[in-house]
Amino acid sequence: MKIGDELRGVLRGTVLTAGEEGFEQARKPWNRAVDQPVRAVVEAADADDVAALVRHARLAGLTITTQPSGHGATGNTGEVILLRTARLDELDIDPGERTARVGAGVKWGRVLEAASPYGLTGLAGSSPAVTVTGYTLGGGLSWFGRAHGFASQSVRAFDVVDATGSRARVTAETDPDLFWALRGGGGDFAIVTAIEFDLHPAPRLYGGRMLWTADRAPAVLDAYRQITATAPDELTVWYDLLQFPGAAPLVAVDAAFLGDGGDAQTLLRPLDKISGPLSDSRAMMPVAQLGSITAEPTDPGPGRSRAELLTGLTDDVVAALLERPIDPLLSVQLRHLGGAFARPSDTSAGHVAEPFALYMFGIPGQDGGAAVRDRQHQIADALIPHTSGRKPFTFLAPGERAANAFTPQTLARLRALKRARDPRGTFRSNFPVLG
Repeated sequence: MKIGDELRGVLRGTVLTAGEEGFEQARKPWNRAVDQPVRAVVEAADADDVAALVRHARLAGLTITTQPSGHGATGNTGEVILLRTARLDELDIDPGERTARVGAGVKWGRVLEAASPYGLTGLAGSSPAVTVTGYTLGGGLSWFGRAHGFASQSVRAFDVVDATGSRARVTAETDPDLFWALRGGGGDFAIVTAIEFDLHPAPRLYGGRMLWTADRAPAVLDAYRQITATAPDELTVWYDLLQFPGAAPLVAVDAAFLGDGGDAQTLLRPLDKISGPLSDSRAMMPVAQLGSITAEPTDPGPGRSRAELLTGLTDDVVAALLERPIDPLLSVQLRHLGGAFARPSDTSAGHVAEPFALYMFGIPGQDGGAAVRDRQHQIADALIPHTSGRKPFTFLAPGERAANAFTPQTLARLRALKRARDPRGTFRSNFPVLG
């Protein structure tokens, strides 16, 4: 019997295999530059369907890769079953308890829209198109993480299907080891079907982007260093070198502040001293509009990224970043970390001692992305004395390994748990801890 027929015999959701209409589109990840070979694509009807899939895969010796929206795909899937969870779309906000419960297919944009009227927020990142589940399993670097830590630290409970196909509710009390691993260790240990997490007060949010021509880049970076040197945890500021196709190079600063506009303007005053801004969108805003600050694409497309963690923003780092234009990259971004990110946590995400994250992104051309990759290597090589070698899990790129994201002690504990909980290798995350 063909694998598609086998799966349809045990599942109520949609099953697609090679040669069938819709299969090629269904197997594509968010990053269209990544080719993702799979044996079949399953869109589960609900959590019971997920459990049925796991039981069948375990008996048949199959491997499942779960991608709610396809973010973080590496193409290193092999002949797996690709599980999509878009139909697991439960969303419940409890404003009194300041909690949210979301299904594995729910994206951050929906959560922010639902929480915003109550003056609450989850620890979302820059894109509203990313699912809460995938983002949180990798730790989750939020706009509000300087104040509240990784998104994974706010999780209260996971609904999961384990490697035997059994459903369970995982908390710090019911299964402390698995709870620890799921809060930042990736999706290698169980399939998460829903998450419950704390929401945080955000009655006032000030944010937006200032934009200048690239000749202002040194002055803007100098102001950025001044601001981040004394910024309170409620303020997060990112610095962006931008090179959009067919346009002159630009420099931008993106900011989000949990507080009043007047306080934010005082903290960001060094930027106002830089002449000639092309635009300034900073204003009080509802949390639901958080994604408008960077206005990242909300549709899939090709890209090649690389990230590093910087141990400081010294004069040598500044010189390396501004030495020459970033072309052919689309963006080179500095994200200010510190605050709660740097404090110890009881999650597998741990903490990040490095005060800045560097994120480089480009769109592959006809050379398959070679020029983009080379430029990223050039910048990274110039910064080697000032990078730690560790990378945030959700910033890992194809060709990198889970080992790049964790301390040796954390990696050893994750690997031991993987071997104990999934000895047959039924689950395979985008970045396997045993890889």
